[in-house]
Amino acid sequence: MDYPKAKIPTEPVVGLSSFGQPTFGLPSLRLKHRRHVPSVLDAQHVLHTTSGRMAIGLALRQMHIAAADEVLLPAYHSRSMVEPVIAMGALPVFYRIRADTAVDLDDVLTKITARTKVLVAVNYFGFPQDLLRIRRFCDQHRLLMLEDCAHAFLGEHAGKALGSFGDYAIASTMKFFPVYDGGCLVSGNHRLDAITQVSAGLRFELKTALNTLEKAFAYRRMRPLAYVLSLPMSLKNRLWSMLKSRTAAQPAAIGPRASDGAFGFEASWLDKRASLASTLILKCASKARAADGRRARYLQLQVALGDLPDCAPLYPVLPEGVYPWVFPLKVADPAGLFPKLKNAGVPVVRFAEFLWDGVDASVCAVSEALSRSVMQFPCHQELRDDEFDWMIASVRRILLAHASEATATIKSTTAAGATMATAVVTS
Repeated sequence: MDYPKAKIPTEPVVGLSSFGQPTFGLPSLRLKHRRHVPSVLDAQHVLHTTSGRMAIGLALRQMHIAAADEVLLPAYHSRSMVEPVIAMGALPVFYRIRADTAVDLDDVLTKITARTKVLVAVNYFGFPQDLLRIRRFCDQHRLLMLEDCAHAFLGEHAGKALGSFGDYAIASTMKFFPVYDGGCLVSGNHRLDAITQVSAGLRFELKTALNTLEKAFAYRRMRPLAYVLSLPMSLKNRLWSMLKSRTAAQPAAIGPRASDGAFGFEASWLDKRASLASTLILKCASKARAADGRRARYLQLQVALGDLPDCAPLYPVLPEGVYPWVFPLKVADPAGLFPKLKNAGVPVVRFAEFLWDGVDASVCAVSEALSRSVMQFPCHQELRDDEFDWMIASVRRILLAHASEATATIKSTTAAGATMATAVVTS
């Protein structure tokens, strides 16, 4: 179903504040925004890729994963986590997670065979797994560990930066910073300089820079620059439309599908390095500002949505050292609420909405339930106060109205049933 464009940015968009002081209107956040925050970039070896899924593919290649090898994946997943495994010719084997999204190591143990090579552990929504325990488990069973930090670019666990526990770790720059493309492959134990990366070409470099700006302009950022570039941007869009209308075949894609939010593993992008624009923004953007902003927004959402009926945060507590990707909320009627929120322009998304074929309640009942019931709302650092306030007010209004409608329906159904029962007894 086609929904209207979100009225506020679902993911970070670039603005002057991305590199300077915060704009949250919260005095407690007036900190030194150049202080160090633990992140995957603290790893000894870092490689910048065009997306997190490409980083997964490179990690599997570095691990020498081949046909018939088995890779243990959580049943609660994005399809983009599975596609690199299939592309490498390996077999994905899905393990259960617990209600708090922790890896069910008891179930993992039952899935290990002589062909099992890798365990993928996901730090869901920025909340770390028990990484020390998983590391010991992998060492005990001679498994390689791939730490998936796609939701957890920033943060630490047990005094170490996330990304430090696996043999390799991957991350997604796009989820945490205002870039068009970007991912990371990191390792503390294995060198990555043997991997040869190449540029994706001038057209890709131009596309990433222009798309980053266009997205910012669409959400009213960098207004003076938007006025200056309005004519060149308009001409560019017209030329592109003319090219598509005059070409029978679909024009060749300039960027990876991952940057446009689509599924699919494009092997041709495996050895492409991240764009210069994205690499520069990542280098210059304040990591501390991102960390402070995300924690503040998450805590605000906890308070603002905590009293609503028929819903509850997936993680009711925000531990120190955790810098969340989004605010995940469990709701009782996702099928009824999701279209209402989307049609109102609320930037709601659903991680793991589409599980891999064959992954259902028989594989992991918790994963199937979470894939249906959890909705995510943005808590990123680039949301302005007015945008954030509008989102909270809209979510509260829609959820309260939906709960009221549901209550009225139940009362009506109960009354109708009672009337019918009385009529049967009377007759």
